[in-house]
Amino acid sequence: MDKTFNLTKREDGIAVLTMDVPGESMNTLRAEFGPEISQVLADIKGDSSIKGLVLISGKKDSFVAGADISMLDACETAADAKQLSQQGHIVFNELESLSIPVIAAINGACLGGGLELALACHQRVCSLNSKTMMGVPEVQLGLLPGGGGTQRLPRLVGITSALDMMLTGKQLRPKQALKLGLIDDMVPESILLQTAVEMALKGKRASSKPKLSMINRVLEGTNAGRSIIFDQAGKQVQKKTQGNYPAPAKIIDCVRQGMAKGIVKGLEVEASHFADLVVSKESEALRSIFFATTEMKKESGAGDAKPRSAKKVMVLGGGLMGGGIASVTTTKAKIPARVKDISEQGLSNALSYAYKLLDKGVKRRHMTPAVRDNLMSLMTTTTEYKGIKDADIVVEAVFEDLNLKHQMVKDVERECGENTIFASNTSSLPIAQIAQAASRPENVIGLHYFSPVEKMPLVEVIAHKKTSAETIATTVAFARKQGKTPIVVQDGAGFYVNRILALYMNEAAQLLLEGRSVEALDKALVKFGFPVGPMTLLDEVGIDVGAKISPILEGELGARFLAPAAFDKLLADERKGRKNNKGFYLYGSKSKKKAKQVDSSVYGVLGLRTPENSNEHSSELAEMSQRCVVQMLNEAVRCLEEGIIASPRDGDIGAIFGIGFPPFLGGPFHYIDTLGADVLVSKLEAYQAEFGDRFTPCDQLKQMAKDGDKFFD
Repeated sequence: MDKTFNLTKREDGIAVLTMDVPGESMNTLRAEFGPEISQVLADIKGDSSIKGLVLISGKKDSFVAGADISMLDACETAADAKQLSQQGHIVFNELESLSIPVIAAINGACLGGGLELALACHQRVCSLNSKTMMGVPEVQLGLLPGGGGTQRLPRLVGITSALDMMLTGKQLRPKQALKLGLIDDMVPESILLQTAVEMALKGKRASSKPKLSMINRVLEGTNAGRSIIFDQAGKQVQKKTQGNYPAPAKIIDCVRQGMAKGIVKGLEVEASHFADLVVSKESEALRSIFFATTEMKKESGAGDAKPRSAKKVMVLGGGLMGGGIASVTTTKAKIPARVKDISEQGLSNALSYAYKLLDKGVKRRHMTPAVRDNLMSLMTTTTEYKGIKDADIVVEAVFEDLNLKHQMVKDVERECGENTIFASNTSSLPIAQIAQAASRPENVIGLHYFSPVEKMPLVEVIAHKKTSAETIATTVAFARKQGKTPIVVQDGAGFYVNRILALYMNEAAQLLLEGRSVEALDKALVKFGFPVGPMTLLDEVGIDVGAKISPILEGELGARFLAPAAFDKLLADERKGRKNNKGFYLYGSKSKKKAKQVDSSVYGVLGLRTPENSNEHSSELAEMSQRCVVQMLNEAVRCLEEGIIASPRDGDIGAIFGIGFPPFLGGPFHYIDTLGADVLVSKLEAYQAEFGDRFTPCDQLKQMAKDGDKFFD
């Protein structure tokens, strides 16, 4: 069997231990490597001719990407998970206790267990490769660093910086890591090994104190100061997670106990907390998302169809969406994009939008001005159909007007090649209706981005009945190049994400008209786990946008999508939300305080009395969130029933990445499995009896409730 760890001895007495997992593109740590690495370390200890050790990766652009997550799913009990953590502690302690200097030579991704491995070495040097990143992102999987990271990291970089890294999962570039004291040197990749060898030859360096600011030195130097740090971190975590994620609090406890009682106690606490988290339902849900997205990256979205490569893209419309789409095409996908708009102002806006995003990277020193300017040169503009004959994909991002979109289809078919794909960024119009104007309907597809384009990870790829498999596969591959997670959905009003969102938003509106306050509604859904509440979301998306989508959904899908008539009063009062500083909340000069304030005049516009008290009890908040969420769950199952989405997995990913459905619940379908279909149906039927047929449970849910079925094994 091929070995993962290969030791070579140099004439100068330095041994180089190369980690190279056979048959894998990246190194990951696995429990089965334990005996092999222990044997290698024993051989090193027993060889007095070895004066120093350099640990390096045999993979291109990857040191160690972390631990193999599938190991965790194999753990049947918390005791199994605890043993995994303790095995890691034993190996890393053996490495750290070697009497010779041990240097980690880092090139590429050094994450999670990979960084913990590097922390167990005596010094670290990294390459200036743009792919070199260091971090402990376990919290994003509902876990904590279980290989000694909660103990070694704060001792190396200080408590405050270590908590920041562990609680956010942020990844550091070489310069940031050097400034923090996480690494001792950074050098060009060509001299990485040579530098590490020289460090080993110089011998062990006396352990240095963390590089701390004056205030952090004062705080971290006393018990009282450390107590303030931990208490503040706890408050921030509670505010951000609403108590829905157990990992952050356990990370804080590991560091608190380790710094107070010593590293041995700290490692013991770490192993126990790690074990509890591995078997928690929150981590199980977050890991299911990780596996789902990993699996989706290998799929074309259209069976065996092979994608054509997209070498040039055209974007129709220089507005907010068009500018964003052109920006991710040039900066993420590195594909030339030509933006067409009827006005020079629109083109100027698109260029300005892209430039501002790139310039942020320059200001943060993530890129040089030359790199920014090279990326900007990939974006060109035009007010006419010029320089677009060879466009492989045209993405249309104009107003939601069917006649206008029909004109765009005809223009593109006239001006571009016969294989050019016409991808519409419509948010509600069925793609088949847009394709009616096409002489080549097989090239027409939906490509629905979410705003803001550069931040939102999801795109819906919408195929109508005549879209070719090759068009689907090419569009999916293009979206991935833009850094997006695409889900393929079938054609229909609202597609998947906006359709399930519409009923959720409508129900929030009904609650508002029943006398609930704007603050209470937003608080209820944030407490449930959404990133923002429904009223804030409506202000951000645009009240006018919601008003345009509602009649389309009602016309195509029926009366349950009827939006409350009172909302017409908001538009009559010119309330569009943040875009014109007039919505449910105060904006601009009217907003005096840092915290968002409700514009109380909105109640009068809607013909409501201003609610006297918005401090509803937790049971009332739970009731509000439940009414909104069950609507979303019911409609998600209806979309599966109708074949709009291909699988519960796609439905979960679409809701989490598209509208921020709480990740710790695993998505609508995972959540229904947790609740039980029978429980959900009984809730819906109770609401149906009280509020009407908009709560009627769909047929598939009723059948599942009867049979005791689940969506996932």
